[in-house]
Amino acid sequence: MTVIRPAARWPRLDFRELWHFRELLGRFVWRDVKVRYKQTLIGIAWVILQPFLTMVVFTLIFGKFAKFPNQGQQYPVFVYCGLLLWSTYFQSALVGASTSLVANVPLVTKVYFPRVLLPAAAVLVPIVDFIMASTVLVGLMRYYDTPFGQYWYLAPLFVLVAIVTALGTGLLFAAMNVRYRDVPYVIPFIIQTWLFVSSVVFPVASLPLKWQWVLAFNPMNGAITGFRWALIGTPPPDTGQFLVGVASAFLIFVIGLVYFRRSEPKFADTI
Repeated sequence: MTVIRPAARWPRLDFRELWHFRELLGRFVWRDVKVRYKQTLIGIAWVILQPFLTMVVFTLIFGKFAKFPNQGQQYPVFVYCGLLLWSTYFQSALVGASTSLVANVPLVTKVYFPRVLLPAAAVLVPIVDFIMASTVLVGLMRYYDTPFGQYWYLAPLFVLVAIVTALGTGLLFAAMNVRYRDVPYVIPFIIQTWLFVSSVVFPVASLPLKWQWVLAFNPMNGAITGFRWALIGTPPPDTGQFLVGVASAFLIFVIGLVYFRRSEPKFADTI
């Protein structure tokens, strides 16, 4: 028996429905992983080369010439640790989630399933790249004789902050992309700007205190600073600033989810 209930006043996630479609989510993830590496020239090696080459460029510009602070670590290890979370995971997840609906027009217009599964799958796919690119960080740490941080096991908690931020932002842009097709042209600019206000090439702790609190509203600052602290033993993030970042990540997720769910009934007609 199927019970039809009126829509809730406030958009929300139906976890029972999502659990019912869990296998579909897995198929979306597996499909995107296969497509990512199908008919590529260097295949999976690109996942490693992209952050590694970016690390080399950033090390020359910001580490050697600009002399950015590195919190007592070798700058290649310092910057690659930030790039691992930013470039390998967050950037890829945000771009994939933002274009997930437009890239699956036949599914959105012809088949019913919770549309939130598409951006959710796009956010999960880069975790595979993240794990593989982590081997380079291990190699760099061994080359520069950098020991693992005492609290390395807490690293997944900071990755979770990045996942929530990517999903919330991706939900917002995915829904906007259905209606406004110039969104894909805006996303690269946002990502590039977001990179330089995140602690990828510099530690937030090196800034004046008032700017540290301003940048604390960027959840990726707390995520990257905490990720470095857990893995390579740099100074830990300020507790208050980190909590501000976590609250910002949760707020971004709620805003993205509300906008996505309110726009969802019009997806098939608008897309």
